[in-house]
Amino acid sequence: MEALDINTVFTLTVFGFEVPITETVVVSWAIMLILVAASLVFTRRLKEVPAGPQAILETGVEFLDGFSNNRFGSLSKYLAPYIGSLFLFLLVANIIGVLSPVEVGAFGREFRPLFVVRPPTRDINVTMALAAISIALIPVCGIAARGVCGWLKHFLYPFPVMLPFNIMEYGIRLSSLALRLFGNVLAGVVLMRMIEGVLPIALPMIFSLYFDFFDGAIQAAIFVFLTSLYISEVVKVHDE
Repeated sequence: MEALDINTVFTLTVFGFEVPITETVVVSWAIMLILVAASLVFTRRLKEVPAGPQAILETGVEFLDGFSNNRFGSLSKYLAPYIGSLFLFLLVANIIGVLSPVEVGAFGREFRPLFVVRPPTRDINVTMALAAISIALIPVCGIAARGVCGWLKHFLYPFPVMLPFNIMEYGIRLSSLALRLFGNVLAGVVLMRMIEGVLPIALPMIFSLYFDFFDGAIQAAIFVFLTSLYISEVVKVHDE
């Protein structure tokens, strides 16, 4: 199925090794450029009294600061930028498929677009990498907040018999974060391709409001919320 293909756009030769640059990599680069350009545009002319886009931007930053302070405490100044950047990247990555032109066929003629834009989060490599970064932050933040002994002690919480289960939980959370995002985004891409095949003119625009925008935003929020929840659990000191 075309929605499952991860095409190689071009190949780079690095130290004699060929490195394939896939469609996922190219689209991810484009998303990062979009976010960098947007940050430069929105922060270019800041005013003491915010108005318009600046007011919306500051409201978002204040919400992020409050969200991070409640969950991470003193570590919020380090984790808030990551949480915010992660959400923005996932949000744009999940909805970027709306920019893709649609293949149309009517009256014996076909229009085939020169390029197709698909969400990079439909690639398990992307979701697994993002999940691995989030899970890797758990021991880092736990040690930073509670020290090595304090972080190791949480494996015995609430009872020492829970040690093997608390260790296994890291692997379960890694696969859960990666597969949940991957499965939902891929399912949306497949369903949209099926809808485009049935009626490519009007119907995809209607369903795109859900599969691209609403579901894309929900999946980004769930990924970020779970990441914050996992980190806050080791940052907080359990009452014993």
